[in-house]
Amino acid sequence: MNDKIPMTVVGAQRLRDELHRLKTVDRPTVIEAIAEARAKGDLSENAEYDAAKEQQAFIEGRIREVEDYLARAQVIDPKQLNTGGKIVFAATVELEDAEGNEVTYQIVGDAEADLKENKISISSPIARALIGKHEGDPVEVRAPGGTREYTILAVRYI
Repeated sequence: MNDKIPMTVVGAQRLRDELHRLKTVDRPTVIEAIAEARAKGDLSENAEYDAAKEQQAFIEGRIREVEDYLARAQVIDPKQLNTGGKIVFAATVELEDAEGNEVTYQIVGDAEADLKENKISISSPIARALIGKHEGDPVEVRAPGGTREYTILAVRYI
């Protein structure tokens, strides 16, 4: 599986920061917890040991996952894009729905999508509907919850 994963500069840096924390803080902490639990004797009935080993497995799995994302990342700097106003990956898009509610989304890679931060995945229905459109265009988004209509108010690359 050598497919490139599109990722913003910010998303790639967050993953590098997470990887550093996992390797320099979380991994040593869990290794110490395992050593302390081992020192208490009988491991067959030691809940602390079991919990620490489970945490270690999670951390090691996450390290492999983040390393894989970073190895396959195609980092795209939105400030370097010249798209003539066309919406592409990494665009920040201001929308208005039919009721007059405004919302702003940035189109990002799957690994960095976070709806709380208004970062939507490139593979989401709304992002797929926005790609290729321009400021002022109407957009119809077919999502599992039904069809929604938006007007594109602004497109920025920040």
